[in-house]
Amino acid sequence: MEHWMSALPEELWDVPLTHLAIPGSHDTMSYCLDISSPLVRSESDLFRLLDAFCCCLTRPTLFKWATTQDKSVEEQLAMGIRFLDLRIAHKPKDRSRDLYFTHVIYTHLTVLVSATVFVATIYNEDICVINVSPLQETLLSVATWLDSHSKEVVILACSHFEGIDDRLHEHFILSLKKLFGSKICPRTESVLTLRSMWVSGYQVLLSYDADIAVRHQELFPSIPYWWANQRSAQGVISYLECKKERRRPKGFFVTGLNLTAYTNYIARNPSQSLRTLTLSNWECLRKWLEQQIPGSDAMCINIIAGDFVGPLPLSPLVVALNQKLLLRNSSQMKKED
Repeated sequence: MEHWMSALPEELWDVPLTHLAIPGSHDTMSYCLDISSPLVRSESDLFRLLDAFCCCLTRPTLFKWATTQDKSVEEQLAMGIRFLDLRIAHKPKDRSRDLYFTHVIYTHLTVLVSATVFVATIYNEDICVINVSPLQETLLSVATWLDSHSKEVVILACSHFEGIDDRLHEHFILSLKKLFGSKICPRTESVLTLRSMWVSGYQVLLSYDADIAVRHQELFPSIPYWWANQRSAQGVISYLECKKERRRPKGFFVTGLNLTAYTNYIARNPSQSLRTLTLSNWECLRKWLEQQIPGSDAMCINIIAGDFVGPLPLSPLVVALNQKLLLRNSSQMKKED
């Protein structure tokens, strides 16, 4: 799965990326949540109060229900994931420009850590030393992975941006441009296929869910995400079928296979977690997934994202759906003959 895009049959190289079946991960970075970090700003005052007085109870529960992935971003890429759901924020009262990923709380790992500059005196001379911890630069690891996988294309969906003002937006966008450079496909590109991306040397599509994105041609608008907000597989499937009946969007869009549990369910099931809930509903979701068809038709799918893409075989199942495009093209050619 590490090279699945370059391994697709040549007949699919000219199919728009918006018509291919592409596997993605929901809340990609939640595998490294920091259980001791503050709550994100958008959480309710009631939850903050409860967390302040009963953190020994709330934090373990919060952690096991906020964690949606258990594989690193490099491992997810190697497993075939090509859509990364990146929720980004700046910590309150943090005077640095460091940005973190979030899902209820913040992550250990940073998005792009700021360089620490200090002056060291060596042999009576002041020398400026810049100390950067590359292990904490999550997006640097993505760029490094792409260097060794020149025909793989990733979609980075940046969203939420809690606590980020225009100044931090501009700093972050400039950092993205510097990091990915010529790998970034501009939104002005009219043809988005594997072949066109390879010819131009593009490997990164940056989706940016903020108004400031219109100022930068390197940034695509936010990608619609079909989120069912349901606890059971049946509820998710019912929601997704209703969305399909209303026709797919013209561009990229995400079909979310992720489940959502609310407070009353979590309180009544203290031994459960999002992982156990997801695994117990997987068989039903898998059967529905195998019936889906990529393409341009009104009820076709495009990106399919899920939780726990490591233990569950989401990527191979989604990639296999592209074989249906070959069968459809073959049947159309026979009709024309």
